[in-house]
Amino acid sequence: MMIKSLRARLLLASVFWTFGLLGVAHGGFVLLLRFFPHGMRMNLHALIVFALLCLIAGLLMVRGILQRLAAVRTRLAAVREGKEDRVTGDYPSEIEPLVSEVNALLAHREEVVRRALAKAGDLAHGLKTPLAVIAHECDRLPAESAATIHQQLDRMQRSIDVHLAHARAAGSAATLGARTVVAESVDALIRTLERLHASRGIDIDSRVPPAHAVRVQREDLDEMLGNLLDNACKWARSRIAVGSMLSDARVIIVVDDDGPGVDPSLREAVLQRGVRADEAAHGSGLGLSIVRDLAELYGGSITLHASPAGGLSARLELPSTN
Repeated sequence: MMIKSLRARLLLASVFWTFGLLGVAHGGFVLLLRFFPHGMRMNLHALIVFALLCLIAGLLMVRGILQRLAAVRTRLAAVREGKEDRVTGDYPSEIEPLVSEVNALLAHREEVVRRALAKAGDLAHGLKTPLAVIAHECDRLPAESAATIHQQLDRMQRSIDVHLAHARAAGSAATLGARTVVAESVDALIRTLERLHASRGIDIDSRVPPAHAVRVQREDLDEMLGNLLDNACKWARSRIAVGSMLSDARVIIVVDDDGPGVDPSLREAVLQRGVRADEAAHGSGLGLSIVRDLAELYGGSITLHASPAGGLSARLELPSTN
C-alpha cells in the first residue's frame, strides 16, 4: 500500500536507516569484541549512550524538516487569506525552488488579472462616449421616439455597468491575497454620503469592529456597501445603522434604515439580475442585483429582511480573513 504522508515516509525511512545502522554497529561490535574482549566490555555502556544520543539527534532533525514544511503551508494559507501577498521565509535549498515558483505564479496571475481588468475598463469607457452622443442627438427627434431611445440607452448603460462590475469582481475574486478591513470602507462611505445627504439630516451610526476583514478587494466592497448605504440614505427617514459580526468563517454586515421598507413578496424580486428595484417596489433603491452578483462571485450572499427600525435590513455575508 502506497504511503502518501510525507511525515510517515520520513519516520519509516528513519526506522529502516536506524535498523541498518544497528546491524552494521552490531557486526562491528562483535568483531571488536573478538579481538579486544576486555576493552570492549569496559566501553559497552558508553556505546549504548552514544547510540541513544544519535537516535535522539536523528529524530530532532526529522522534526525540524517537518516544521519547515509546515511553515510553507502556513505561509500559503496566509497568502490565500489575504494576510500576505507572497510566500516569504528562509527555507532549505530543496524547498526554495518550489517557493520561488509559487511566488512567480502569483505574480503572473496578478499581471493577467490586471490586464484583463484594464481591458474591461477600456471597453466600458469606450462605449460611454458613443452612448452619450446618441443620447444628445436623439433629443432632436420627436418626444415619443426620443423617450424610447433614452430608455434603451439607459438599459445599455446599466448593462455595461453591471458587466464591468462582474468582470472586475471575477478577476479580483480569482486573485489570492484580497483583504479589506470593513470599518475602513464603511467609514469612508459614511463621510461621503453624509455630505451628499447633508440637507436631510440623516444620522448614520456605524458599529463595525476594526478587526473585521473580508476576503474582498477594496473597490468591490466599496461598490457593494456603497449601493446598500446609498439605497438606505435615499429612503431612510432619519436614521441608518451599520454593524457587523463574525459567524464561522464569514463576516455579516447589516445595514438597517427606518424608511418605508420593501414588501416581503418583493424582497427576492429586487435582487434578481436585470430587475430594476425602483420599478419593482417603492423605496427599495437601485443596485441591489449588482450587490448580489458581486457577493456571489466572492462566495458570499445578500438577503433582505424587515428592519427593527421599521424599514429595510440588508444582510451582506462575505468570506472572512479573521
